[in-house]
Amino acid sequence: MSEAPSGQNIEGETPSAEPVVETDEATVTENAELERTLGLSGGLAIGIGTMIGAGIFVFPGLAAGRAGPAAALSFTIGAVIALLVALPTSELATAMPKSGGGYYFISRGLGALAGSVVGLSLWLGLVFATAFYLVGFGYYAVDALGVLGIAIGESLVIPIALLFGVGFTLLNVTGTENAAKLQNGVVALLLSILVVFLGFGILDAVGIVGEPTTPEQFAPYGPFPILTTAALVFTSYLGFAQVATVAGEMKDPGRNLPLAMVGSVVIVGVLYVATIFVATSAVGSNALSLAGETAMVAVGRELLGPAGGFAIILGGLLATMSSANASILSTSRAVYAVSKDALLPGRASRINLKYGTPHVALGMAGGPILLLTATGRVEVLAEVASFLHLVAYGLICVALLALRRDEPEWYDPDFRVPGYPVVPIVGGVASFALILFMQPLSQILGFLIMLGAAGWYFYYARDVTLKGAL
Repeated sequence: MSEAPSGQNIEGETPSAEPVVETDEATVTENAELERTLGLSGGLAIGIGTMIGAGIFVFPGLAAGRAGPAAALSFTIGAVIALLVALPTSELATAMPKSGGGYYFISRGLGALAGSVVGLSLWLGLVFATAFYLVGFGYYAVDALGVLGIAIGESLVIPIALLFGVGFTLLNVTGTENAAKLQNGVVALLLSILVVFLGFGILDAVGIVGEPTTPEQFAPYGPFPILTTAALVFTSYLGFAQVATVAGEMKDPGRNLPLAMVGSVVIVGVLYVATIFVATSAVGSNALSLAGETAMVAVGRELLGPAGGFAIILGGLLATMSSANASILSTSRAVYAVSKDALLPGRASRINLKYGTPHVALGMAGGPILLLTATGRVEVLAEVASFLHLVAYGLICVALLALRRDEPEWYDPDFRVPGYPVVPIVGGVASFALILFMQPLSQILGFLIMLGAAGWYFYYARDVTLKGAL
């Protein structure tokens, strides 16, 4: 069994010795800390930017094919579960404003084994999610080129996705602030497009403008597909917890973390439900299903003609771009936090002194992301990401209950969950229960990843002891 790296305290504390800096200014050190450069707008941009991509621009066709117009209820179920978890996560994040998010909270609340399994699983869960976003980006990029008269077909979806995956990883290496600025600009433009589109679409759906449409049966396939669809689309709600993974880089975390997490869930949940309502009203569930990953382009053309189709293509590019960019950022922070606790080799937590970013962790995020992106398996990528995150979300709720019960001396959150203990109990049960409605392949892959994470803990890090919110 390997031992914890000698240059790092197993309790996560920074040794008092000065770090050794070599002549190259880009030389890294395990003892450097991440800078607090993100404000509320940056936190909201990460949360909204991550969630808004797949939920609005990739999932409507897939969801409508499974559940019909009732897909709107599937998105609602996902939003409620996300909100029930966002509140406990907010409390834990204000007590432990450290990079690593769910891993850090669970490791301090439930111990090193649970923390290791969750930390490594979240790393790979974010990898699956990011690959899903990049594939979606590839589909919209092909459509955008088609509008410009460059017909290349779907054969280049994956190469385009891989190319931009490399680009986003390199962007994050150059600094969190650079990535956040891109995120802020993309989200602002994206929300402007959606407000105009959804405003007109709702007027059309209720018959104020446009031609009247024949209403569809709300749940043509019964109640069970509503739940299986909720399990599929839950990937859309991973962004709120990704805010917590950059807690160590946020200014005034006691105020900004809860506002960013809860606010992003509420804003995006409303947008999801409105989008499905508009989409199924405009073209119908069957047409959405046939259009697949870029079904929203057909909705835009139906409502606003060629200009509407172009606006949706642009929005889809921006949305999947922001999701992928924010996820790569959060994936690297999950690796960074696990390494800082000596559950991975210390090299993974080294900081690039020129840019102040964990460049080794970014490489450990970007490499697996590109491998999974190459598979192009949209639904499997989405569900495995949901599986691994739902396990983590359930355990976050359990960790809150454990910390409230024990009330260790260091536990002093600036925000406390309203409705305790009902909210964390319901949030935890709902998170675990939604896993039961996934397809077997996704469940098997998720279980194997968690089993592998547990095996790594017993091989490498079982002697590591974690104490408090250090």
